[in-house]
Amino acid sequence: MSFQATGDRFAAFRHVSYLRFFFARFLVSFATQIISVSVGWQMYDATRNAVYLGLIGLVQFLPSLVLVLVTGAVADRYNRRAIAAICIVLATACSAALLFLTVSGAFSPLPVFLILVVFGIERAFMAPAVASLAPNLVPPEDLPNAVAWNSSSWQTAAILGPVAGGLLYGVGPSVAYSVAVAFSAVSAVLTFMIAKPAQRTSHAATTWHSILAGYRFIWSEKVVLGAISLDLFAVLLGGAVALMPIYARDILTLGPWGLGLLRGAPGLGAIAMAVFLATYPLRHRAGVYMFIGVALFGVGTLIFGISHTPWLSMAALVLMGASDMISVYVRETLIALWTPDHVRGRVNAVNMVFVGASNELGEFRAGLMAWGFGAVPAVVIGGIGTLVVALVWSLGFPQLRKIDTLDAPEREGEPQPA
Repeated sequence: MSFQATGDRFAAFRHVSYLRFFFARFLVSFATQIISVSVGWQMYDATRNAVYLGLIGLVQFLPSLVLVLVTGAVADRYNRRAIAAICIVLATACSAALLFLTVSGAFSPLPVFLILVVFGIERAFMAPAVASLAPNLVPPEDLPNAVAWNSSSWQTAAILGPVAGGLLYGVGPSVAYSVAVAFSAVSAVLTFMIAKPAQRTSHAATTWHSILAGYRFIWSEKVVLGAISLDLFAVLLGGAVALMPIYARDILTLGPWGLGLLRGAPGLGAIAMAVFLATYPLRHRAGVYMFIGVALFGVGTLIFGISHTPWLSMAALVLMGASDMISVYVRETLIALWTPDHVRGRVNAVNMVFVGASNELGEFRAGLMAWGFGAVPAVVIGGIGTLVVALVWSLGFPQLRKIDTLDAPEREGEPQPA
């Protein structure tokens, strides 16, 4: 079915439940960014070992991979709002545990990694629930607008969160963790305040057939498969976030505040692009623009890798954020509009594993390569790999390249719940 976007820049915010969802997501994302900057800097300060920086991402990704057959099914079977709220409460507790380790002087790799595993578990359940909740809060014609604003919410947090995290960490690590705890707690309250939305759920017996419904849908929709896998391999190779503490301390000599600026720079580019896309949505040649975005992400990664000048490094990161947002916008809109609601949780669980693999495993890859070859070669090789992925996927998934509009395809009828 084809839905015509309203053209109203703030269409999604006309719905009260979405408004609460937007700010709840912003606050918990902001808190996550503060935690990420603080833990990364604190860990590198304590160990001076790039491998530990890579492990920070790996231990948070593994729960999503291990639990992927469970988390999506839970989001499709139970109240997505309640799942998200409970997970945010758990994230608040994890932030409080990091605060306790810092205040007590017990911060060390083992207890921190254990806490990050719990973070990973709650994110594994929260991600498909949150991604599947947004389409239940707005009508179909406002969904592309909501997708753009969802991305802008996260990216605004990605700009302000790292900068605030760096500044707060400069005042004191305990201050940074305290703010993260407060923001997460408010986010949980807002999420509980969202009215229970209409949600098509499946109450059929849980079988392997139903559990694997998300994989089957993605495999059958080559456009969705191409979009998800393109992001996976592009960011897996091009991600340089884990190495930013090394760049901030050893290459650009910027300190904690500079690390916050580096972490926030991609978000600056992304939020600018998200606002642009919310105002001027892609109406034609969406697939081509997605591939252009991935290629520009690779170029930005290369520039960042070789730069020893702070302003040029930040400009490259801004380019990376803006170009990545194009890919995110196309991918998330395709998934939101093309996926039937009764399998949306399972599809989003698989998508989040791919996203987690691209981000967290990308950080692990970067950490290992930096340990073996140095930070600069690790980033440069990743940038080249991203360019190669853009070329190969444009040839291997012509259906994705030829996508014009982001409207859902015409179907004979919506399939019944699995």
